[in-house]
Amino acid sequence: MKRYVAPLALCLLLAPAQAQETPAPDPEADVEEGFSLLNEGAKLLFRGLMDEMEPAIRDMGEAMGELQPALRDLLAKVDDLRNYEAPERLPNGDILIRRKPDAPPLPQNAPEPDPDAPSIDL
Repeated sequence: MKRYVAPLALCLLLAPAQAQETPAPDPEADVEEGFSLLNEGAKLLFRGLMDEMEPAIRDMGEAMGELQPALRDLLAKVDDLRNYEAPERLPNGDILIRRKPDAPPLPQNAPEPDPDAPSIDL
């Protein structure tokens, strides 16, 4: 039994010295590490979303390219959106966008509607 007492006493004497030598955890380092992990997680999330959305965005770009001539014609007919009132939906589902009464007259180079064009009855 005596041979166990000396090593046990030595271990007990060295244990507090080891505990005092270890540095205390730095709370700022933990916070910075947490922000770093959040940053990495956000990057991974947005990368995954972009990978999933890429085909839809590409298709939308192609569709916008096809709509470009129609949009140019519309912009030629509508001079400035500030000259129009807010859209109004009628009970039958039609949508009217009226020109404000105090709006300046349309430019002379604006295309006039074709009187021979067929009318569309809905």
